[in-house]
Order: sequence, then structure tokens, then C-alpha cells
Amino acid sequence: MGAQPSDEPPARASFGPVGHKLRVPKMAELIANHLRNQIVRGELQEGDALPPESALLKQFDVSRPTLREAFRVLESESLITVRRGANGGARVQVPCAKVAARRAAFILEHRSTTLRDVYEARIVIEPASVALLAELRSDETMECLRHALAAHDATADDPVRLIHTHVAFHSVLVELTGNQTLILLMSMLGHIIDLANLARVESTVGTPAHERASRKGLAAHHRVVEFIEARDADGAEQLWRTHLTEARDYLVRADVETVLDLMG
Repeated sequence: MGAQPSDEPPARASFGPVGHKLRVPKMAELIANHLRNQIVRGELQEGDALPPESALLKQFDVSRPTLREAFRVLESESLITVRRGANGGARVQVPCAKVAARRAAFILEHRSTTLRDVYEARIVIEPASVALLAELRSDETMECLRHALAAHDATADDPVRLIHTHVAFHSVLVELTGNQTLILLMSMLGHIIDLANLARVESTVGTPAHERASRKGLAAHHRVVEFIEARDADGAEQLWRTHLTEARDYLVRADVETVLDLMG
């Protein structure tokens, strides 16, 4: 398991102005930090079982309550799952974008963030991602995009399936950039946007406005793929910004103004 945490310098000790008392992390925090580092560095893999409690108590030379406090920290971060009982134990969960998305949603709910605010963030991020994809595009990229369009076209007569493939297409555009930061940011926003899109479709399905929005959206998806194939980053970015702006104006609802309204 590596060196004992007690041999390491205090993790994130708070060094304030001279004369202020320093906060030394508790032993449970040090153990949690030690195990967390092993997980994020890939030294511990998804599903790996941590050593038995008795072995960890001996390794870290701590009491059972201290070790269990460390486990609670890691459980709260969704980095381990702990099963109690005779056949229990702790198993590793690798960091997951869905967990980050849920936490981001809680923060946005608490701040009374509006859905318009979320959509405007999307308008900033996605067009830039599409431009990057146009610059980086490869034969493999185009194959993935054509497959996504085919799935989209195949659901044109089913409004609920159509919105799922529509959302998936937006995700594919960002994922194909290979930029992990952009992918994480959009997955965090996407959790909220997906719910808003589905709620809007359920309330407008079958209406002329919905039919018109669906046709325009599908046309924009086909057109952006053409720009990407031509490596026209400026054209792709401008088209996608227009598409997302129109989508925002259609999807933002007077009866669901905030993320809290949507989640509640």
C-alpha cells in the first residue's frame, strides 16, 4: 500500500498569516488522502478490494473509529463502496463524471441558478468545442459523426427517442475533441440540460412548434458535420452558436425558471 501517511508531510495544512495557529490534518484525513491518491493515480483500479480492516489498522497504526472515519470521507466522494457484515469490505470506485454532474447540480440548485444561465454557459463551451473538432477531425471522427447522424435520422418519427439521440449527438461532438476538461464540463451541464430537454419535449410533443424545432435541429446537425468534414472551424462554430441560441429560446420555459424548479 506504500508508505504510511504518518511518514508524509501534512496534506493541505492551512498556513495562514504569521501568528495564526496551523491546522494539522487529522489522521483520518491523512489516511483518506493516501488512499485517494492511489485511486486517482490508477494504483488501485475499479472494483479492487482494499485489504481487510485488520490489515489496514495494523498498516496505519490507528484505531477502528479513525479508519472508519477515513472510509466515510472516501464514501462521501464516491471513491469507495463499503459493505458491512461478514462478507463485507471496501471496494474501489474510480472518479466518475456522473458524480461530478450530480454535485454540480446540487450547487447550482442551492444558488438558484436559472436554466437560461446553464444554456448560456453551453453556448460558450459547445461552439468552441465544435471548432476544435473541425481543426482536429480525422477519418475516424467522420465515421463516428455519420453513425450518430444515422441514429438521429432513424428516430425522426419518435419524439422521445429523437430527443435522446439529439442529446447524444451533442455529447459526441464534445467527446470527439478528446479534451478531457471540455468533456467533464459539458457532462456536468448536460445532466441538467438533458432533464430540461425531456421536460420540454413532453410538454410540447405533437405541436407545430415542436415539429419545427425538431426539423431545424436535425438540419443543423447535418450541416455542422459538413463544416467539420471541410475543416471549416469558423463556419462550424458560427452555425453551432446559432443553433444553440435558437434551442435556448425554445427550451427555456416560464414555468421552470431555475435548476431547483427542474430538479424539484
